[in-house]
Amino acid sequence: MTTTPEHDQRIAQMTFSSVYPHYVTKVEKKGRTVDELHEVIEWLTGFDEPTLEKHISSKITFQDFFAQAKLHPNAELITGTICGYKIQEIQTPLTKQVRYLDKLVDELAKGRKMEKILRQS
Repeated sequence: MTTTPEHDQRIAQMTFSSVYPHYVTKVEKKGRTVDELHEVIEWLTGFDEPTLEKHISSKITFQDFFAQAKLHPNAELITGTICGYKIQEIQTPLTKQVRYLDKLVDELAKGRKMEKILRQS
């Protein structure tokens, strides 16, 4: 299943701060912490706590959020289906990066061990 240009554009213009509270709710509901969520986000993007807080308060779009990110070299190891899309089949880089983040949050909420989520051996 490939994404449409409209879908990709909608994701690009979505603000990180509009989605972030949903990430928090999802992981906390399953007994995980905001600190663990931030660890996952930092692993994927390279954003430390102050930078992440700045991005949340500035209402940065996903397009700008990932343009400033330094994606982890093991991000390509993130595979599977999220929101009905197989991550490894998504062609648009930004949409793929957002789905990487969605997948990591999903794995965290499902109770997966942190070393597995962070693709460590």
